[in-house]
Amino acid sequence: MSKELMDALTLLEKEKNISKDSLFDAIENSLITACRNNFGKAENIRVEVDRNNCDFKCFAEKEVVETADDVMDPQLEISLDDAKKINKKAKVGDMVDVTLNSKEFGRIATQNAKNVILQKIREEERGAIYNEYFEKEHDIVTGVVQRFIGKNVSINLGRADAILNENEQVKGEVYRPTSRIRVYVLEVKNGSKGPRILVSRTHPDLVKRLFEQEVAEIQDGTVEIKSIAREAGSRTKIAVYSNNPNVDAVGACVGVNGARVNLIVDELGGEKIDVIEWDENPGNLIQNALSPAKIVAVFADPDEKSAKVVVPDYQLSLAIGKEGQNARLAARLTGYKIDIKSETQAKDAPGFRMEDYLDDEDYDEEYEEGEYEEGEYEEGEYEEGEGEENEAEAYEENENAEDAAQEAVAEAEEVQDAGNAADSSEE
Repeated sequence: MSKELMDALTLLEKEKNISKDSLFDAIENSLITACRNNFGKAENIRVEVDRNNCDFKCFAEKEVVETADDVMDPQLEISLDDAKKINKKAKVGDMVDVTLNSKEFGRIATQNAKNVILQKIREEERGAIYNEYFEKEHDIVTGVVQRFIGKNVSINLGRADAILNENEQVKGEVYRPTSRIRVYVLEVKNGSKGPRILVSRTHPDLVKRLFEQEVAEIQDGTVEIKSIAREAGSRTKIAVYSNNPNVDAVGACVGVNGARVNLIVDELGGEKIDVIEWDENPGNLIQNALSPAKIVAVFADPDEKSAKVVVPDYQLSLAIGKEGQNARLAARLTGYKIDIKSETQAKDAPGFRMEDYLDDEDYDEEYEEGEYEEGEYEEGEYEEGEGEENEAEAYEENENAEDAAQEAVAEAEEVQDAGNAADSSEE
């Protein structure tokens, strides 16, 4: 029986991640409870369990009295003659351990002992699960979508279920039962019914952890993620820095032919990701953050955490982004309030001097004005596609000019040929 018990404890330790010491403590407590229920609710009950072979003994600690007639409470006292049978050196007033026969336990006492063990196993299992997932807090895990609970989604993580709340779900993302999904562990709470695990698909650190898993240079510390800004389901900007001058931080994150970043994009359901290079110079950083838009000039004020940016006319819509998204994400990424101005508007502004913005470059484009910071955007001020229309017009004008130039050259050649022919006929 002892071997069977040891095998059961070993199996529980392996499958439930419950230590044998905790299980032995549970067994000792259950035996004490059974003894007290069977032999009286006395405080003199003691149990010893051999943790090597699972043998156990139950004892009742009793005081030695002179004769059997002096025994007032058999649960607490024992006569000297009976005590000498246990310990020949026993004398009146000593305490001796009297072995109790566990086979005499009644059905109720045995059932109570069983319940104590089962309760301890459940408590230890909950504690083990909580500790396991508490260590994974602020990390990503893989789970299987189980079912919908209202507008929330229950996700099985293996040994526990997690809740993906509605506000942590990506808008437009479909969660199908039995499908595998990677989530970011927001918080792990220890409740009366076990650990409560809250996960997210919208948290910016989800993208950060995905890059840490996919990019070896980030894992070994060569490349560092400095900042990240995300609008889940739409676009993410991430600023990276290389601690090794021979390693291109952006190239390492993108991978050969975009292999690394594409894996992350696929995991996020097609969410666009802009990987930019971190720069300690706020002007350069803001310029990088506003990519893919081209920037004429940036004037940053580190004290005020604000910056003025000048962009080409045809790049204005691109710099701002759809519904101000590009400028908004750039503001979050850099921590700067960004004021985007057209060159024309900047030139018309009081006290404006182009030499304050430019060094050796000259631009002739015209601009419009718009100011953006995190969370700020006036709808309708810049419509989607405005930049593309301006670009198309510019390209059309260039093409027309080229066509006109080619026609002029052709006409000139014709005139020259006609003149040459006339000269030849005269000769």
